[in-house]
Amino acid sequence: MQAGHVLRREFEYIRHGTLSWFINFDVVTGHIVFPSWGPTRTEEDALAHFQRLIASDPAATRWRIIVDNLNIHQSEALVRWIAEREGIAPETLGVKGKSGILQSMESRAAFLHDPTHSVVFSYTPKHASWMNQVEIWLSILVRKLLKRGNFHSLDDLRDQILAFIAYYNRTMAKPIKWTYTGLA
Repeated sequence: MQAGHVLRREFEYIRHGTLSWFINFDVVTGHIVFPSWGPTRTEEDALAHFQRLIASDPAATRWRIIVDNLNIHQSEALVRWIAEREGIAPETLGVKGKSGILQSMESRAAFLHDPTHSVVFSYTPKHASWMNQVEIWLSILVRKLLKRGNFHSLDDLRDQILAFIAYYNRTMAKPIKWTYTGLA
């Protein structure tokens, strides 16, 4: 880059692969906490991520997790894990795609949203990524790091993202003033 010249970017690059991330945004502090990453974004990956998040604070008695409508956020594995945590017998859940709580994504989401559970999932409205705090944070990550980034490997990409998270938490994080007062 030079003053008075348009930014030019090389069109040839080496793609080293991709990383899938699960990002947790703590609205109370504004920090990114306990992110997870890996080569895939499967039902099992999501379950492991949520288990790791919940295990990060054994003293917490209630969790409110706000997620988008991605199918792995309403998975059979997630329902079975929450049911186990709540002492609900597995045989009462039904059969995926056929009956009971496991019948459909809607029935699984309703179960996961039950306010009597110790871990309650709430879902952002469809087509409303602009109100998802993690999406807003991801736009910051793209603008500040990824857009002009040069990454030599997946490990380099991971390390730079983790360094950015640490920097963000130290210098930019601030609590979110949640003002939504409607019904969840």
